Amino acid sequence: MHTHTSDLSVFPFDARGVAKRFRHAAIFGALESLNHGECMRFVNDHDPLPLLGQIEQRYGGQVLINYVERSPQQVVIDFTIHVADSEPAPAQAPAAQQGGCGGGGGCGCSGG
Repeated sequence: MHTHTSDLSVFPFDARGVAKRFRHAAIFGALESLNHGECMRFVNDHDPLPLLGQIEQRYGGQVLINYVERSPQQVVIDFTIHVADSEPAPAQAPAAQQGGCGGGGGCGCSGG
């Protein structure tokens, strides 16, 4: 598998091992700890479309999204940080997030 980032700047994040109620907070925390050019390789058991919408809304073009694998059994996505020198760092979001992947076959993050 070939990516545009070096292996040294790719950090694995397997969401399947994180309790559903903590997933989005853990994902946002991981993304916010990355520097320009670094990549989080995200692995999940479903396509997290609501999460991708939240990432786009929260970070805009500062997080590039690239599917590495997209199958019914596993989804692998590279989230690469791209912050131009003139752009500010991503803003911290409020502690309480609205929504989540709950419902429609999602991960149920908004549920207890």
